[in-house]
Amino acid sequence: MQKLADLKVGVKGEMCMISDPELEQKLLEMGCTPGEKIQLIRKAPFGGPIAILVSSYILSIRKDDAEKIAIKLVKNE
Repeated sequence: MQKLADLKVGVKGEMCMISDPELEQKLLEMGCTPGEKIQLIRKAPFGGPIAILVSSYILSIRKDDAEKIAIKLVKNE
């Protein structure tokens, strides 16, 4: 498993675990559940936010929060 913050742009993965309970609750409310397939779309420079594709929408996440999300890589389809 890898941290979401460590993925490269274009890589797809499956959300496995969120280590922060508050962040987990926020993401659950937005439809990001463990087992959800995601794709890293963009990374802002200098430690800024990252954008991921979840379901059919793009979600922006702070890099600090992305460090708390464990991802299992999946093959590109």
